[in-house]
Amino acid sequence: MDSLLAREAGSATSPFTAKPAAFAPPAKSIIFLTQVGGPSQMDLFDPKPTLGKFDGTVHSERVEMFQKGSEANRVLGSPWLFQSRGQCGMEISDALPHLAGLADSMTLVRSMHSEHNNHGEALVLLSTGKIFLGRPSLGSWVSYALGTENQNLPAYVVLRDPEGYSTHGALLWQNAWLPAVHRGTEFSTRGAPVLNLQPAQPVPAESRRDQLELLAKLNRRHQQAYPAEPELEARIRNYELAARMQLAATNAFNLDSESAATRQLYGLDDPIARGYGLRCLAARRLVEAGVRFVQVFTPVKPFIQPWDSHRNVDTEIADIAAMTDLPSAALIRDLKARGLLDNTIVIWAGEFGRQPVSQNGMGRDHNRHAFSLLLAGGGFKRGHTHGATDEFGYRAVKDRVSVPDLHATLLRQLGLDHTRLSFPHHGRDETLTDAAVTGARVVHELIS
Repeated sequence: MDSLLAREAGSATSPFTAKPAAFAPPAKSIIFLTQVGGPSQMDLFDPKPTLGKFDGTVHSERVEMFQKGSEANRVLGSPWLFQSRGQCGMEISDALPHLAGLADSMTLVRSMHSEHNNHGEALVLLSTGKIFLGRPSLGSWVSYALGTENQNLPAYVVLRDPEGYSTHGALLWQNAWLPAVHRGTEFSTRGAPVLNLQPAQPVPAESRRDQLELLAKLNRRHQQAYPAEPELEARIRNYELAARMQLAATNAFNLDSESAATRQLYGLDDPIARGYGLRCLAARRLVEAGVRFVQVFTPVKPFIQPWDSHRNVDTEIADIAAMTDLPSAALIRDLKARGLLDNTIVIWAGEFGRQPVSQNGMGRDHNRHAFSLLLAGGGFKRGHTHGATDEFGYRAVKDRVSVPDLHATLLRQLGLDHTRLSFPHHGRDETLTDAAVTGARVVHELIS
């Protein structure tokens, strides 16, 4: 417990550091832009001329189907045009013009694959490393290993749409059997930043201080009576953190200090992009304030899985891209301009991709065999494209990267060894990647 508390106090040392000992981690925080719904790889990042050539014809291979409507097995070409971007020549479609403008600052991975083609299980895999519920999320592991740099804010913050929860909701930021202090803390970009943080009725400062001091004494007395209950320590620390957050959280979300140019950069003057733009700007402010891991979720209206374009890959992609593309690119640009990108990893990823065949004409079904994602900052290569899929974009066939591989690589960039970052649970030293089972490895080809 002593070493755990030292890490939570922001200690620079950790028993989980990557080898060799002299390795200096390029990153100290992660912003995970979680794109719920399974962004279509061949409409965004992975051009497949063969799809257009055989559009409407029966595919030569019977693909794995998840929902009804794809029985005809007819190829669906992309309605989106691709262009060579930046000096690196990375091909990205016109659906994401703002992110495309950052091609020279990003790594594009085209060879990701998942283990499940249902949103819930695939999102849990993306968040925790396995498809089963009840395991700690990536953010919880990072919090457990590194603690926080700011004693007035949690190490792990979640920024969801104030309108509601995406698929599986809070199950995607659980601490599971890690100490409760490492659970993702929800902050809101509308109204009070943290729910139930302030008293319902105003309380004089002196009275509030007396209440907190009495509560601390009672909690410590209770802890002394039950020294073997780690949940008590976590509860006490959460109460103490909540008291400190009353000021710090409010300051972190006070945008009065942001310039008009910054507000415009994130699209805050655009009613379509404003909601997601607020969350991306808040993410920058949080990592600037020392938060280790910020997870930003997509809008939930009109769909809780907005990238899940089952009806039309043209109009539905256009709708969600209009909400998220500009703010996502603004975040990377802003971090770079402020000198924060080198030690902040930005990951833009969903849970799987789309099938090469159509569903009910212009829609798509889920594809667990191939999807694409973006990485920026934190020591990842710039202007680099990794891996490839087959000519129809159905399977990752070259330099394949699994979700556990991704997690191992992200941890490595934080200076952590994914095989050493462990926690005893039910007689076994559990890890995020469970490399003995998953074969997880650090993908050094992605790293500068």
